[in-house]
Amino acid sequence: MKLNLFLSTLFFALTPFTSFADQAGKAFTDAASAGPAFALQGEYRGTVTTEEGEKKFGAQVIALGGDEFTVVGFHGGLPGDGWKRGDKQMTIPAKLVDGKIQGMTDGGEFEIADGKITVTVDGETIGRFEKVERKSPTLGAKPPADAVVLFDGSSADAFENGSVIEGDLLGATNCFTKDKFGDHHLHIEFRTPFMPDARGQGRGNSGVYIQGRYEMQVLDSFGLEGKNNECGGIYSISEPIVNMCFPPLSWQTYDMDFTAARYDADGKKIKNARATIKHNGVVIHDDLELTHGTPGYHAEGPGPDSLFLQNHGNPVAFRNIWVVKK
Repeated sequence: MKLNLFLSTLFFALTPFTSFADQAGKAFTDAASAGPAFALQGEYRGTVTTEEGEKKFGAQVIALGGDEFTVVGFHGGLPGDGWKRGDKQMTIPAKLVDGKIQGMTDGGEFEIADGKITVTVDGETIGRFEKVERKSPTLGAKPPADAVVLFDGSSADAFENGSVIEGDLLGATNCFTKDKFGDHHLHIEFRTPFMPDARGQGRGNSGVYIQGRYEMQVLDSFGLEGKNNECGGIYSISEPIVNMCFPPLSWQTYDMDFTAARYDADGKKIKNARATIKHNGVVIHDDLELTHGTPGYHAEGPGPDSLFLQNHGNPVAFRNIWVVKK
């Protein structure tokens, strides 16, 4: 098979990972107990040789339970590192065989082992990838002097219904801040569990509600399309510009600049709220107008309101939460 035809087949011919139905599954909250599939999944970066020359490429490997995997390939690099929404991508089913992940398409095959992906066509190696572990540039960001520190690992006292888990993390327990906020900047870090047998909304689900009114989705959306009900989406309002979700058990960041909706003296809304949001350091909503509130906690309305962290039945954890009022 011609090399370009092989690559075209990779990009367009396969069923997307997003088609799976929701399923329940065991949740792992630490890598040590997550099993060998966890070590093989993750992000890989490399190049593929084509007839036009060497091309940058990225891959995300998603564990689906048992020996099943999905590999999503990104032409131009990983999301946020070359690939952008609308660029070519591919989705390939793969299986674990003798400790290695293997997959095939017409005329080509690949193998994943020892932190590397090797792609071959007709016995010739055309692609090599190395496993990478990306980290948000704002991970561990220290609160400014004028910040309101909501959680630093020592106490959940800033929250009603707050609960410290694993010694220094905040659980997703339908907790909400005692303090209320209008215009503000929010920094929050979160970790989704590893749930290889689960699918869709059953896989690491929670939510960060700005002002308790606008839900910023939290979900293990690693390798998914990036919809408004997936990680980085503002539920029912907007999908992210790019899906910047890291693999499960990675610590991730949201940094949000929020301007509250304005109301007149009679309580009528005269101006919509707006938000600029970074996920893992990449802008995913740029001065976005929030046309309405989202369901799940408080209705949209005048005045400041609390930060709310949703419990959706999965062991999602938070840390390093602080707000700067504007």
